[in-house]
Amino acid sequence: MATCPECDAEIEVDEYDVDKGDLISCPECGSNLEVTGLSPIELDIAADDDEDEDEDEEEEGEGEADDELDIEEDEEGEEEEDWEE
Repeated sequence: MATCPECDAEIEVDEYDVDKGDLISCPECGSNLEVTGLSPIELDIAADDDEDEDEDEEEEGEGEADDELDIEEDEEGEEEEDWEE
């Protein structure tokens, strides 16, 4: 048995079925938990990878926005050339 660090619920975990670093979910509160110890089984709240993915997507989105701005600037530059002729 292990205890959820979030809600203190007892979680039935077979120490032979898990390895250190495995992720499990608390059936009571739904928290994502990481196995940090095996004998006895110890659980800790898992780091949120979703936040890292969101930051990566934002960085990629910024690069795409810059590309779009370059295209718009090029188009504006061409229009200005038409006015000069």
